Amino acid sequence: MSKKNVPVASRAKPSAGFGAPVLLEGEDGAHYDKLLTQVTAAVAPTDVIEEFWVRDVVELLWEAMRLRRLKASLLRSSAIKGLEHLLMLLLDYSEANALAKAWYAREEGALNEVQELLDSAGLSMDSVMSQTLSKKMDDVERIDRMLASAEARRHIVLREVDRHRAAVAARLQTAAKDIEDAEFSEVSAEGQQAEAA
Repeated sequence: MSKKNVPVASRAKPSAGFGAPVLLEGEDGAHYDKLLTQVTAAVAPTDVIEEFWVRDVVELLWEAMRLRRLKASLLRSSAIKGLEHLLMLLLDYSEANALAKAWYAREEGALNEVQELLDSAGLSMDSVMSQTLSKKMDDVERIDRMLASAEARRHIVLREVDRHRAAVAARLQTAAKDIEDAEFSEVSAEGQQAEAA
């Protein structure tokens, strides 16, 4: 059985103690794990908080890639409606409907006939896809809003990683200064005692 045919639930593995990622049917768990590994290596989390943020960033990247893929699939799977609309400008309804269905089924004769009709009208597959986009605009806009939201949330998480690191660095600098000041005070006190003796 190939990896692609393995059910999602059995492919998904817990990563870094956070549980299994949420994958849809057909998504590749190995691809997700590779992305998690690459982001972890790039960020190099220094504590458990940063590990959580890395996982958040990976989930948001995965969500954005999923949404882009699903948007393209939505348009491809809906192309029959865009084609049917154009064909109805060139043929009567029943002929346009039958030809669009045959084209969608990838019948060789229908593919050639559609291409010839489009060429004769000065149209192309871009014309079909623009009609498809027009018919699916509300869905595409909703997907785009979801994408923008995922990207905004990802930027917020990355900003929090930067703030967290700046705060940790400031605490380390303060601790180092306190230690240096304490050592200086000890050395000064020892020096004063030596002078007094």
